[in-house]
Amino acid sequence: MPSAFSVPGSRRLPLPALLVLATIAFTAITTELLPSGLLPQISTGLGVSEPVAGYLAAAYAAVIVVTVVPAARLLARIPKKPLLVALVFTFALSNALVGLAPDFTAAMAARLVGGLAHGLLWTTMAPFVSRIVPADKMGKALAIVFSGNSLGLAIGAPVGTALGSVLGWRAGFLFLAGFGVLLTALAVWLLPAAQLTASTARPSLRKAIAQPGVKAVATAWPLLVLAHFALFTYIAPFLREAALPDYATGLSLTVLGISGLFGIWIAGLTVDSHPRRSLIITTAAIAVSMFLLPFAGGNLSGAMVLMAVWGAGLGAIGIYNQTAILRAGGEYKDAANGLTVLTIQLGITVGALYGSAALVLAGPLLVPVAAALPVVAALVITLAGKKHAYPKGPREMVWKTPRPVETSWPAETPRPVQISRPAGSVRDVRDVCHEREVRNGRQVKADVVR
Repeated sequence: MPSAFSVPGSRRLPLPALLVLATIAFTAITTELLPSGLLPQISTGLGVSEPVAGYLAAAYAAVIVVTVVPAARLLARIPKKPLLVALVFTFALSNALVGLAPDFTAAMAARLVGGLAHGLLWTTMAPFVSRIVPADKMGKALAIVFSGNSLGLAIGAPVGTALGSVLGWRAGFLFLAGFGVLLTALAVWLLPAAQLTASTARPSLRKAIAQPGVKAVATAWPLLVLAHFALFTYIAPFLREAALPDYATGLSLTVLGISGLFGIWIAGLTVDSHPRRSLIITTAAIAVSMFLLPFAGGNLSGAMVLMAVWGAGLGAIGIYNQTAILRAGGEYKDAANGLTVLTIQLGITVGALYGSAALVLAGPLLVPVAAALPVVAALVITLAGKKHAYPKGPREMVWKTPRPVETSWPAETPRPVQISRPAGSVRDVRDVCHEREVRNGRQVKADVVR
């Protein structure tokens, strides 16, 4: 079925397509996080312990790490729109199979299918966006699309958990499956075609890594994600140790989600004009907020303000770094984007382990300080990557352009007379010669009189 919207020749953003992609991102995040909120019900329903039921989330992440690069390379020549549509339908199928699973083995197999689709989705979505929007508006387009991530964190997972708690965990997955089928139809209708051209380079991870700036972005971005999950995973023990009320945990998650949307909005306004300066300020703000969190003990308002800064920064850095990796990857941007999907998943896994180590060795109150250290490392990489990884945007280089100097004529020097007639005409030349003869004649007569 052809799309209702083709890639426009105008400079306008294809808003319906971007909103569909944002909804797909929302669904993907909700699908990934849903088992974490329903572990007691899932363990009871499938007859396994809660730690074993937790493997449904751990295996989902593991299959992304193992399969994302080879699967992306294998499916590289498939047009992006049909691939996205197939991935959305795979999400729906995976959730349906989990909701209908008779035992834990069947549920695990269904989650592995969903994890495979999840990794491919993130390697496909950003390059697809870069092909359907003008280059100078790519940042705004990515901000719209990745707002679905923050919405998934802020309301998707909590609503899915609440639905599963009321109607049963199977109902939560089956609801997501039905929503995925509807979303598949919308993707077929509203996503424009973005066919590969003959000049499109075949994804090569080796050549992508060799591009200047790719290694820096693929390192700095996961460090920021690592820091986030080191603190996010153990936010409850920290808040308890900081003598904050019990409801602070739920409130903090809401603050992080809502402020993340604000950060995405700010990034959408600045990423195309001031990407380097904005990323440096954002990364520094995250580091400062994490360093200061232990000093907010007992002060709920102060802690929530610092978390709002952290959440807004987290939302913004995704847009800045996503734009940076597509720019640095050049003709190998698909492979470069796949590399960051892999390293970010590693950052999530290592972040949880790093946070656990900080919790045991330094105590809950110093987990934010430990989380700030990778942020500082990412800031150093960003500052060093001025030429290729994180170059200045067009508005950041305006001051280097020399301004035109206005020539002021001295008061005693008469300014040249501007002739309003068309220059170069035969009549002009004759007129000028006649005027000179008249002036010369008058000068001769004046000399004779004297």
